[in-house]
Amino acid sequence: MNKTDKLAQIIQGSSRIVFFGGAGMSTESGIPDFRSADGIYSQSLSRAFRPEEMVSHTFLLQHPQAFFDFLFGKMIFLDARPNDGHRALASLEARGKLCAVITQNIDGLHQMAGSKAVYELHGSLMRWSCTECGRRYSLAYALQERKTHPIPRCRECGGIVRPDVVLYEEPLDGRVIEHSVKAIRQADTLIVGGTSLAVYPAAGLLDYFHGDHLVVINRTDTKADQSASLLIREPIGEVLRAAGIIRAI
Repeated sequence: MNKTDKLAQIIQGSSRIVFFGGAGMSTESGIPDFRSADGIYSQSLSRAFRPEEMVSHTFLLQHPQAFFDFLFGKMIFLDARPNDGHRALASLEARGKLCAVITQNIDGLHQMAGSKAVYELHGSLMRWSCTECGRRYSLAYALQERKTHPIPRCRECGGIVRPDVVLYEEPLDGRVIEHSVKAIRQADTLIVGGTSLAVYPAAGLLDYFHGDHLVVINRTDTKADQSASLLIREPIGEVLRAAGIIRAI
C-alpha cells in the first residue's frame, strides 16, 4: 500500500480529524513561505532592518510607514486563491470528518475554500482595526486607504488602522489557543501539513495530541517526524488530491 492509499485509509477510519498547518499550505496558491531560500524573510525592502524586525510590534510603533510598505509589498497577495489542499480540507469538514483547521497562516484561504471551523493562531489579514478607538475595518478598506495615504487611517478618529495579525512581541489570542487545544485533545487523527514546527508557542500545541494517528505532510524535516504514524514528503494539495478526498464529496 502506498502512502496516499494509507492516508485515505486513515481518513476513512477517522471521525474527528484536526488539521494543523503552516505557510507550506499556501505555497501552491502562489504565496511564498517565510524561511526558505525564496521566502518572505529572505526578501527585504530595506537594508537597514531585517524582515523579522519589520513585522514586530515595536517596528509598527516606531516606523509605521516602513511597516506598511513591507506589509503591502511582501505579505498581501490579492490574486491568491485556495488550492486543492484547502478545498480538500473544506470537503472533509462538510462530510463531518474534520472538526477543525488550526492554521498559522494569515491569508484567509481556508475560509475562502469553505472551511468554517478555522482557528487562526496568528490572526488574519482579512480583518483590520484602529489602534486608537478599536473600530473594525476590512482589508478592502486598508487597500483603498493605501491608494492615497502611506499609512491607513481610521475614518472616525484618525488612528492607525492595522491588520489583526500577531506581530513579533505580541501574544497569541487566548481564546484561539483554548479552542485549538480542545480540538487537538479530542482528535483521533491529527494531520500536520506545510510547517516545520519551528515557531513557538504554536508548535507546542502538538503536545496535546493523544489520538490514534499523527500524519505529517511536509517537504522538509519537522520535529514531529519521529512520532508520525505516516510521513509524506510531498506538497499537501497534491497528496490530498491523490488520496481522493476532493472527489469523495
